[in-house]
Amino acid sequence: MPDQKILLSADTPCDIGNELKARYQVSLFPLHIILDEKQYTDGLDITSAQLYEAWWNHKLLPRTAAINPEEYESYFMPFLENGYDVIHVSLGSGLSSSCQNAKIASETLKSKGNVYVIDSCSLSTGFGLLVCEAGERIKKGMPAKQIVEEVTALVGDTRASFILDTLEFMRAGGRCSSITQIGAALMNLKPTILVRNDRQGSMVVGKKYMGKLAPSLMKYVDDQLKDRTDLILDRVFVTHSGMDDPAIIDRVVERIRELQPFKEIFVTQASCTISSHCGPNTLGVLFLTKPGSTPN
Repeated sequence: MPDQKILLSADTPCDIGNELKARYQVSLFPLHIILDEKQYTDGLDITSAQLYEAWWNHKLLPRTAAINPEEYESYFMPFLENGYDVIHVSLGSGLSSSCQNAKIASETLKSKGNVYVIDSCSLSTGFGLLVCEAGERIKKGMPAKQIVEEVTALVGDTRASFILDTLEFMRAGGRCSSITQIGAALMNLKPTILVRNDRQGSMVVGKKYMGKLAPSLMKYVDDQLKDRTDLILDRVFVTHSGMDDPAIIDRVVERIRELQPFKEIFVTQASCTISSHCGPNTLGVLFLTKPGSTPN
C-alpha cells in the first residue's frame, strides 16, 4: 500500500513568506479583513500599507474576521477528494475562532477523510515555526498522526514577541487604554508584546524600552537571544509589519548572526491580520526553544 499523501495547510497569519511556502508546499487559507464595511481577503486584495493609510488619513480601523466552518469545509473538501490527509496549523484559539471553526469542519468531513487541526496557541511566525516543523516531517515521509503528535508537543516551545513603535493601533482596537497610549508616547516608550502559548496565544505586555526605535530594537534582540543555551538553532524569523527604514531590518539580522549560530534566518512581512492590530514599524524575533525552557 502506498504512503498516504499529506497536504500541509495553515491560516495566512503564519507569515512564513513565499520561500518557505514553496519549500513545504503549504496551502494558505486567508482570513477576512473588513475596512469601511467592505470585506477583503488577507494577502490578496489589500495590503498593510493601505490599512495604515485608512487609519492615519480617515480614522478607519480595520477589523479581522475568522473563517467560518462552512468556508473551511469548502476549502478542505478538494484535498480530501484527491486522496490527501490534511494537516492544518491554525492561528491560536485564544486570538480567533478560526481554530475552533476548522475543528468543526474537520468533524463534519470525517466521513470524507482526515483533517488534523493543530492549535498553534500563537500568532504570526510563532506558529509559522510549527508549519515549518510539520513540513520537515512530511518531507521525511512520516505518517500524519505522528507528525501531528510531534508538532503539537512543540506548541509550548515557540517563543513569539514583538516590539511596538506605536500603541495607536492597539488603542484604537481596544487592546490598550488611551491613557496608556498617551503615557507611552510622552515617555517615548517602545513596549514588547509577548505571546503566551500557555494561554492559547493571548498577548501580554513585556519589557518596555525607552528611546528611539532602532536602539530599542537592538536591546530587544539582545534580551531575546544573548547568551541563551536553550535555543533550537534550525531557524529564526524576523517578522515585521512594514518598516519606515528597511535598513533597521538588516541591522537586526546582523545582530542575530553575532549572537547565535542559527542555520537559517528568514525575514518575512506580517499579514494584514497581524499588522491591523500592531501598526507599522513593529518587529519581532521568533524562534523555538528546547523542551522545558522558561516560557515568555
